[in-house]
Amino acid sequence: MQSVALPFDWVKSQTGDAIARVRSIYRLVGEGHSLKTAAMVAAGEAPQVSIDWHQVAENFRIQKLEHGNSIKLSTWNGQYAPAIGMAVDLLTSDDAPTTPADLIDLCIRDWPPGSRVRQIRAQSVAQLLRHAVYREKAPANWTPPTTLRHHVGSKSRESAIASHKGDPFTDAQILSLLAGLPEDEAGRRWADAIRLMAELGLRPIELLHLSVRTDSSSQEAYWWCTYRKRSGGGVTEPRRLHPLPLVDLDGEVQRWNLLARWQARLIELPPLTSGNGAAECIKTYLQRKPAWRSLKEAMKANAQRAVIYSFRHSYSLRGHQRGIDAGSMAHAMGHSFEVHCRSYPWASAAGTVAAFQRASSSLGGVTDARAGR
Repeated sequence: MQSVALPFDWVKSQTGDAIARVRSIYRLVGEGHSLKTAAMVAAGEAPQVSIDWHQVAENFRIQKLEHGNSIKLSTWNGQYAPAIGMAVDLLTSDDAPTTPADLIDLCIRDWPPGSRVRQIRAQSVAQLLRHAVYREKAPANWTPPTTLRHHVGSKSRESAIASHKGDPFTDAQILSLLAGLPEDEAGRRWADAIRLMAELGLRPIELLHLSVRTDSSSQEAYWWCTYRKRSGGGVTEPRRLHPLPLVDLDGEVQRWNLLARWQARLIELPPLTSGNGAAECIKTYLQRKPAWRSLKEAMKANAQRAVIYSFRHSYSLRGHQRGIDAGSMAHAMGHSFEVHCRSYPWASAAGTVAAFQRASSSLGGVTDARAGR
């Protein structure tokens, strides 16, 4: 239990100032500061220590790249450097923020609440500040909040639904899009990302969580996804992936040999960690391509909506068209049966149509038999 004494007299004239101070302390404690530190910050009494933020940032970079759970240089450049650079610029400016909370808010305000990039930037700045306090002897009042959820926020329900809600592509539409992408190195990398999403039914972010395992009994290699999705129903488990190859209009199965090429390190994915996450990266690339714009217009003309998740949706539809039951499709796609039927109406609709067709066929056989008597 901690306590602090506030420098106010117990008189009515100081009630407003006392309440304002208590509210400031309450907010700071809610951001993760201890009561005593919060009281010092609120009173403007935090120790004034000269901090070389450029050197702190450089030492932090070395720490991330060369020590502990070290990261790749590409990860530093893509995820950490933008946020750290902005934080240092702010901290060395004439109007520098004076609290960790203000600094974090300034570094993430240009991105939507709940977005992946907002979360990454908040985490990066918080790590920098923890390094400053625990390794560079910065004052304790620079300790970042223990939780960042108040800074990151959450997506509005409408925004979250809009990014996923769309209609499935047909195999022919996906193949036409792939044929329309540039033949340069970048085009080939983005095309492989699309092939993986479509053939394996991946969420865009799951491209970053792919691996290949070998069955201990059969020695068969198979795809494995380690991504865990948090939802209202809990956390999904890592899962084995089951390819569903696409078929062109002539009935020819598309043999892309994705697994063999992955094992041979012949597939290099495009950059998927910048911006608002993998889906946004793919969208940013595709929206500049005539083939994608043409596909969106064709979908719109048919009262349908093309989104990046439409590649994943196509996997679900393809599976049901090939007679795979909804329970098996749900397991392959990494969500519950209930979520599958709710998110993919054709899961239940296709089963209903097939069931009634079987019933009708059976009835027709009985009628024919009776007619022959």
